[in-house]
Amino acid sequence: MTGLPLLTAPDFKDPAVLLSGPVDYDMYRDFREKLEKALAEVPATGRVHVELSTLGGDPEVARMMGEDIRFHSDLAPDRRFVFLGKAAIYSAGTTFMSFFAIENRFLTRGTRLMVHERKLSKTLQIDGPLTTCIANVTATLHEIESSIEIQNEGFENLIRGSRVTMDQVLEKAPSNWYIEANEAVELGLVTAVI
Repeated sequence: MTGLPLLTAPDFKDPAVLLSGPVDYDMYRDFREKLEKALAEVPATGRVHVELSTLGGDPEVARMMGEDIRFHSDLAPDRRFVFLGKAAIYSAGTTFMSFFAIENRFLTRGTRLMVHERKLSKTLQIDGPLTTCIANVTATLHEIESSIEIQNEGFENLIRGSRVTMDQVLEKAPSNWYIEANEAVELGLVTAVI
């Protein structure tokens, strides 16, 4: 979908999928309900507008929502799924946005994206036979390694086609990287500020 017309404010008047708040299973249920309704109403060559404002939440829920967008994009390649971020698109919200093609990502004036590493809070208790201790430590290490792989796949989705390198993301993400809307356009992470 290259050479798509640049959208302007009137194009975003009545978003089919309007979401705000924490990215959690309640948001996912609301998202699915609104998405299914939009898919029934919007022609296979039309646009589905998704608007979001969030301070973050569960990254796995964001990935599920994003995979729904990817799946329906594959089912109807001529249907355009468009993202509009308002005010704050933090953490899991940025993960969700990364599933939209850059030419379909828009932010309102003053919106901030926030990119950070996944977090883990876990107490590892080592108690018992030594082989069991090794298995518990190894399982935790595998959990961390797998989470890093998933996190980095999300970073790659976000920056694919932009002017941002993976090295830049990996350098800035550990300390929470805040990106203002106009800067996000300059970096090529989104198409325009509405």
